[in-house]
Amino acid sequence: MIATLYDRLKPGLFALPPETAHGLTHRLMRAVQDTPVQSALASGLSVRDPRLSTELWGMAFPTPVGVAAGFDKNAHVPRFLAALGFGHVEVGGVTAERQSGNRRPRLFRLPESEALINRMGFNNAGADAVGERLAAEPSPSVPLGVNVGKSKTTPLSKAAEDYRYTYDRVGAHADYTVVNVSSPNTPGLRSLQNRAKLESILGTLRGAGADPLLVKLSPDLSQDATREALAVVDELGLDGVVVTNTTTERSDGVTDPRRAERGGLSGAPVEERATDLVEFVARQVDVPVIGVGGVSDARGAYAKIRAGASVVQLYTALVFEGPTVARDINRGLLELLDRDGFDSVDDAVGVDL
Repeated sequence: MIATLYDRLKPGLFALPPETAHGLTHRLMRAVQDTPVQSALASGLSVRDPRLSTELWGMAFPTPVGVAAGFDKNAHVPRFLAALGFGHVEVGGVTAERQSGNRRPRLFRLPESEALINRMGFNNAGADAVGERLAAEPSPSVPLGVNVGKSKTTPLSKAAEDYRYTYDRVGAHADYTVVNVSSPNTPGLRSLQNRAKLESILGTLRGAGADPLLVKLSPDLSQDATREALAVVDELGLDGVVVTNTTTERSDGVTDPRRAERGGLSGAPVEERATDLVEFVARQVDVPVIGVGGVSDARGAYAKIRAGASVVQLYTALVFEGPTVARDINRGLLELLDRDGFDSVDDAVGVDL
């Protein structure tokens, strides 16, 4: 019934500008969060099966499918998202300063490719406001991550202090912290993935007590640059790697005229490449990998898990598939585990390495 309702609403939502539709759905989510409607959704969409559960950093993830950063930038609806059947929710990116982001339009649908292009520019309410909200409101029923980025006006030379300011205000209220140095929409941000700058930022946050601490990498790094970044992960004893962010590259398969829009591409066109990068990173590190990029069904989620991802995340699929996407993926994963003779998701992690 929920899927049918979304199918009926989808043409109307897609007739609106993408950011307008996103704002409307967020307002609806906030309106029903913590109400009997949310409880009813949880009953219909949550798939609770011990075979799907995994433990990372001392926390139980009830399913391996989570919400990627960017969908709930200001931590308004993490409990509602958990009710949709997601096993963890990552909010943000949050910056030290409140930011309006780039000029609109800055979010574009590519329906034929089931993709999005965004150049949002870390629009968010800022660390003070998000930290206060996280402190005041109940935690979701699943692990909560917070993604932190650099303020646009902060010089690159002051990046470590900027990230520290944000972490000090939001980190204590989340279960894990992800350092975003890979968004293509903040000038110069990706240069922070070089070894010296990455060591400074991550070392500062480690010194501030960030634990678990993860870093999110770009799919556009060369293999050598990725190895350099992963060497820092090893040297500083980080707890995980998120692979990957959006890409500025456009594959030949993306034919929509809006492919020329500047920004980061996400969704189906990046799925295969993201899975390959999950495998590449998983071969280099001994810490959990969170796989992101083009996940929209059980087959894609399972491919990333077999490639080495302990859990996966999605965002674009919520737009195109609707609120039942986590349930559908989790049910499909159980079928794939049965097919291949695995007793749990944990047993499937990295079997293709």
